[in-house]
Amino acid sequence: VQLQASGGGLVQAGDSLRLSCAASGRNISSYSMGWFRRAPGKEREFLAVWVGANIYYSDSVKDRFTISRDNAKNMVYLQMGSLKPEDTAVYYCAAYENGGRRWSSERSYDNWGQGTQVTVSS
Repeated sequence: VQLQASGGGLVQAGDSLRLSCAASGRNISSYSMGWFRRAPGKEREFLAVWVGANIYYSDSVKDRFTISRDNAKNMVYLQMGSLKPEDTAVYYCAAYENGGRRWSSERSYDNWGQGTQVTVSS
């Protein structure tokens, strides 16, 4: 499956933004779909994942970000609220198909989008 993230941009602290991830090549219904980000000078960080019927978030975003998916449209979304300057990063969507993986680890994901830049000004 090929992934393409979009929806990033420059926003102010406190704003909301919705990122989209368009999948092609295969239907995502059998895939675990996740979002990660990489801030300048930092490692890529897990944010959220939809695994089967379960959703998991990192502690840093669990009260502000919401992951959703529309299998019929082959889309995954990340709704981000109460954005902070420290949320500035390149955001990536990612996917893997086989179960039993550590969903918070980027090494578990086989497919990655190209990333979309989110910049939050103070």
